[in-house]
Amino acid sequence: MKPRIALFMNNPVAEIACCNGMIEALENYYRFSIFSRKTITDINFNKIDLVAFPGGRGDADLFDRLLKNNISIIRNYMQNGGKYLGVCMGAYWAGKHYFNLLNNVNVVQYITRPKAEVRRSYSTTLGVTWKRKPTNMYFFDGCAFLGNNFKTVARYANGDPMAIIQKNIGLIGCHPESRENWYRKKKYLREKWHGGKHHKLLREFVAELLL
Repeated sequence: MKPRIALFMNNPVAEIACCNGMIEALENYYRFSIFSRKTITDINFNKIDLVAFPGGRGDADLFDRLLKNNISIIRNYMQNGGKYLGVCMGAYWAGKHYFNLLNNVNVVQYITRPKAEVRRSYSTTLGVTWKRKPTNMYFFDGCAFLGNNFKTVARYANGDPMAIIQKNIGLIGCHPESRENWYRKKKYLREKWHGGKHHKLLREFVAELLL
């Protein structure tokens, strides 16, 4: 039986496009249950192998409006051996100001970091190194991770960790779930479509997290 993923969708903060990208990349290998802030209590997390929080639009502090009253549900799930996948905004939400799941890791805006090659929030691609292999990955105001007590799966060009695994938590600052239509919307991105290669990276990341 396929492992089960509970995926948070609350458009536009955890937007449909990001959720659809995650489903497209993973659906052949996993079953999905979709939940929102209104239906989170309807999910039986005892039967969930992984809870996933995608990227979206808006400030990460919208967490307070969406999930602050249900922090205990996710924290209890994690304390009972659950796994957490966060991409972009979902990665921010693992940090100390939100779900507070990480051990001595600071989740910070990459665009504020020393030697970051982009300094404002917009759709672009950034050069990253994923398991020692260079690629250009979709980026929209994603995060970097500061600390030394996790496994680094990918790094930004300035050397900051971009994708990490700390025990039962996997976090990614860029968007490996990005779909072809994301790139078609901007002329400067049309030639940078990854052809599905980044979906494979996401599948490998999730498989490693679930081991």
